[in-house]
Amino acid sequence: MSKNITKIVLTGGPAAGKTSLISRILKEFKQENGWRVITIPETATDLISGFGIKPFGNCLSMLAFQDFVIADQLHKEKLALEAAKLVPEDNILIIYDRALMDDKAYISDEEFASVLAKFDGRTEQSVLANYDAVLHLVTCAKGAEFAYNLGNTARTESLEYAREMDDRTLRSWQGHPNLKIIDNSVDFNDKIRRAMQEIYRLVGEPMPQAKKRKYLISMPDMEKFAEKYSAVAIDMMQTYLCDTTPDIERRVRQQKNGDDYLYFYNEKHLAADGSRWNTEKPISEKRYIRFLMEGDREFHPVFKTKYRFVYNTCRYEIDVYPFCTDKAVLFCYTGGDDAKIPEELEVLKDVTGDPMYKNKQFARTLTL
Repeated sequence: MSKNITKIVLTGGPAAGKTSLISRILKEFKQENGWRVITIPETATDLISGFGIKPFGNCLSMLAFQDFVIADQLHKEKLALEAAKLVPEDNILIIYDRALMDDKAYISDEEFASVLAKFDGRTEQSVLANYDAVLHLVTCAKGAEFAYNLGNTARTESLEYAREMDDRTLRSWQGHPNLKIIDNSVDFNDKIRRAMQEIYRLVGEPMPQAKKRKYLISMPDMEKFAEKYSAVAIDMMQTYLCDTTPDIERRVRQQKNGDDYLYFYNEKHLAADGSRWNTEKPISEKRYIRFLMEGDREFHPVFKTKYRFVYNTCRYEIDVYPFCTDKAVLFCYTGGDDAKIPEELEVLKDVTGDPMYKNKQFARTLTL
């Protein structure tokens, strides 16, 4: 069987939501379901933070800096493609956190063409042809200004600079035939949903239904149930962190992924107008361990096993907690109000929106 490799660039101005989108991609395209996601981190950031190579700070011009960036980017892209051919999975997503054309936003068109030509005579056309699609996530400095600096005290770019770089970045990629612009027209959660919709379209799969219902159910025989419905079991541990900002709730999650583990940092934001949205990004194991030192002692870590399965063309999840042997929580992701639930499951009550059945409440009480 030949490999299905899809190469997608995520780009945009500062504070656009790329890291949250990457986190969502890793959560939905699972190894257990036959997917492998290969991510290529932002090269300029790696060079600046990891090697200390940066423009102007050590007498290196922006033009000279692009030599380093492009060389490193091309090396990473070659390794990613080789890895895609070696891994056992047949369905592969290569996700680029920015890519070669982003460099054009920082130098003149003539300078960019000259730098590209140093690398085997590459042209803009040959570079663009290497990617299947480009998703330009518009900076929240355009249309969601209230969220621009929220939760990121290290952000130093002004709103005006963020808007300018968003425009310059979009112009750099405008020659790609499959460029999609994801703006801030609704809210952040909808922005991520629209981006995911484009990704599902690119890989030729239907996007899971977004409407979610939650039910308290009697504990089924999970071994038999999982076998019958080919349910995939994912072990998780969620830890709530001490709040550093009144309107932001922080937590980290460890999640089993095949034989490996993934780690995520999540923030729940509450805006002044009462709206809420989540941001999440994958983190290293080392950083995850550091975050654990910030754990809020008022809350227990929440362990659970999540069973994912498909029934009647809809996606379902059952969360099983070690502190409860007779009940579990069922999530139904459906397109309508009425969910068809497998006959083996006994629904005790609908708890959609009930704060008593949220993970944070479980972390307080360890009861279900």
